[in-house]
Amino acid sequence: MSSASIPPAISCILPIYNEEGCLAPLIEELGIALKNFGRPYEIICVDDCSRDGSLAVLLELQEQRGDLRVIRHTHNLGQSAAFATGFQVAAAPILITMDADMQHDPRDIPALLRALTPDTALVSGIRANRRDNWVKRISSRMGNKFRNIIAGDHISDAGCTFRIIRRESLPELLVFNGMHRFLPTLLRCRGMTVVEHPINHRPRTSGVSKYGISNRLWRGFLDCIAIRWYTRRAIPLQRWVDGHGQDTSRNCRND
Repeated sequence: MSSASIPPAISCILPIYNEEGCLAPLIEELGIALKNFGRPYEIICVDDCSRDGSLAVLLELQEQRGDLRVIRHTHNLGQSAAFATGFQVAAAPILITMDADMQHDPRDIPALLRALTPDTALVSGIRANRRDNWVKRISSRMGNKFRNIIAGDHISDAGCTFRIIRRESLPELLVFNGMHRFLPTLLRCRGMTVVEHPINHRPRTSGVSKYGISNRLWRGFLDCIAIRWYTRRAIPLQRWVDGHGQDTSRNCRND
């Protein structure tokens, strides 16, 4: 942040699990991209009990930078839990979520922010020209189609975690393992506006992917069934007035 006395306008949340080779260059890129906005910001790294040297790298970077906060889980809980922790500790009204493997390009942040209109709760990235192997591309394409059919929604790239989110849309968010893939659907079923925007996708330069068919298929199927039930039962956000006819619902949601 530019000043400790000024609250951040943007919080960027990175879930970290065994990404020590990516962290220094990624945070450097992020700092440059966020600094260009001329508003205070923070970068929140949530280490999910990495087994490599990620935590040591993060703590060293935190000593060097005033814009970096490091949070560490005491147990390995998964990517959704890391995002949920970031949501809880973030101080800004606008949240950016990204993977920490450098496949997301911080230079896309301005375009995503421009897509966040006053009436939009979330802007979700669509990975254009994906730089993954054919197995991941095909499994992702099939997973998106299946998820949309079962959940009754249409999200082009549910596996993309590069998003811009209004923090005020998250207080009643369901938190569960796998939540991050259904975040656009969870907000949309409450009556919020979700839009998608293409982003650049870069090849992985360090570390290994944490996801594949073997650890997604069965759990993903159960998640889709649960989300279908929830979206059919979810009550959209309501607006209400007091006894004098004054709209008080927005103030209550922001408390």
